[in-house]
Amino acid sequence: MVGLVGANGAGKSTLLRMLATAARPSAPGRPDAGDAVPVADGPGSAELPGGAGHFTGGSAAAYGAGPAPEAEEGSVSLTPPTATVGFLPQEPERRAGETVRAFLERRTGVAAAQAALDDSTRALEEGRPGADDAYALALERWLALGAADLEERAAEVTARVGLDVAGERPMTTLSGGQAARASLASLLLSRYDVFLLDEPTNDLDLDGLRTLETFVSGLRAATVLVSHDREFLARTVGSVLELDLAQQQVRHYGGGYESYLEERERARRHAREEYEEYARSHAQLEARARQQRGWMDKGVRNARRKMPDNDKNLRNARIEATEKQAAKARQTDRMIERLEADAVEEPRKEWQLRMEIAAAPRSGSVVATLRGAEVRRGDFRLGPVDLQIDWRDRVAVTGPNGSGKSTLLAALLGRCELAAGTASSGSGVVVGEVDQARRLFHGEETLLDAFRAAASLQPEEVRTLLAKFGLAARHVLRPAVTLSPGERTRAALALLQGRGVNLLVLDEPTNHLDLPAIEQLESALATYEGTLLLVTHDRRMLEAVHTTRHLEVEDGRVRERRGV
Repeated sequence: MVGLVGANGAGKSTLLRMLATAARPSAPGRPDAGDAVPVADGPGSAELPGGAGHFTGGSAAAYGAGPAPEAEEGSVSLTPPTATVGFLPQEPERRAGETVRAFLERRTGVAAAQAALDDSTRALEEGRPGADDAYALALERWLALGAADLEERAAEVTARVGLDVAGERPMTTLSGGQAARASLASLLLSRYDVFLLDEPTNDLDLDGLRTLETFVSGLRAATVLVSHDREFLARTVGSVLELDLAQQQVRHYGGGYESYLEERERARRHAREEYEEYARSHAQLEARARQQRGWMDKGVRNARRKMPDNDKNLRNARIEATEKQAAKARQTDRMIERLEADAVEEPRKEWQLRMEIAAAPRSGSVVATLRGAEVRRGDFRLGPVDLQIDWRDRVAVTGPNGSGKSTLLAALLGRCELAAGTASSGSGVVVGEVDQARRLFHGEETLLDAFRAAASLQPEEVRTLLAKFGLAARHVLRPAVTLSPGERTRAALALLQGRGVNLLVLDEPTNHLDLPAIEQLESALATYEGTLLLVTHDRRMLEAVHTTRHLEVEDGRVRERRGV
């Protein structure tokens, strides 16, 4: 079980998709063009557990929507060549008209395996050359992927994960929580020989995370997974492959995630110490060489002077001393050359997000109130809710997916119509929000225009602020909708620094954020002085961020848990 880690943009998704190209186009589980996510690239070398796959010196150029990238150098191979590879991207595509049943069949590779079996059956009936072997292979894959009993297993698994929807329901009509359960169900139903999992923990609630942990920990298949959930990594992976964007290196660490953190810190400290020792030795030799050349030049000048009483012996002594200094200088130069032959490159300075949350003047003592509030959406009902949020409350909101957490936030902010009861906001409330869907940066306008409209800043101010969050010139003029999930989240966080807020609303803020950015967000929240509403399933964030209240939402009911 290999955990693949690295900063956003290091090439984790590209690497997974490049590994997925080891499955030939006819193999079930080959990634679809519709699953492509624009990311950067990074070369490297690694072997999957159990020898199921290997890539050496491979690299892939940055790509947009389209087929998975082929390696431009090196090779990607699969052992055995007939093994099935399941690539599950971080944003599973919900295709128009695709039902839940069809989604599960596609994601488990059964749809492709069924198509291959049907084709080989026709070939067998028509007596095409090689049809026997093709049919045998297609049938073997169809059986190996669990196609024979998929329907029965799907009924049990969807019930287990709480996906209570009909198989014929279109995927596009599911809520975010339901879509997350469908994605989890597709993973639990999969029977691939190799699993490539890109952010499988995104949007999962605590029960879903526990279910996923049990499944992943019990896999006997070779698995490479990307996750920014630190607790999930600590509980599942046996080794870590790091794409170090700053140093442009790929490093493999044995042991689990916690061991990786310790080894990485030790390796970085040793690299810095080794470079500093090299730089110190080089500087000392350079200083010695300058001093020796200075003495040598002074000796030459003195030797050329006319000696008192034409003392040839004194002149010869000075000439001899000068020649000795010259020899020492040449010896020092050779030492410098030998040292430079084994030069130690200075570790590149890592880009670090320095996040702050800009403060607005404080609001009134009461920030938001719900009295007998109810929200009805189809068969779902939230409430009735009686709740008051006061100035400087720091509220953690937890609960299963679909229980009503985001609806509760919308009601508190006055953004949804109430079927009963009342909602009111306090005076002087200035809201800063990172919503679960990152809707602010989903339009066709450029990131620059979307940000300016939200923050009322000049273009140069926007560019400077976004650059601090790792969003460079190539990002700001792109349509916001084309940004990767991590880039949209960074833009939303940058907005919090670009305008003052006194009510901070964060709905699953760690989704798609890399680990350094999550740690910076936690640090920024530690110094934030206003009111906080935090919805998260990140267990380590819940421990790290100081909260004063804890609301639990389940089946549309809200209760306050005593003792935070």
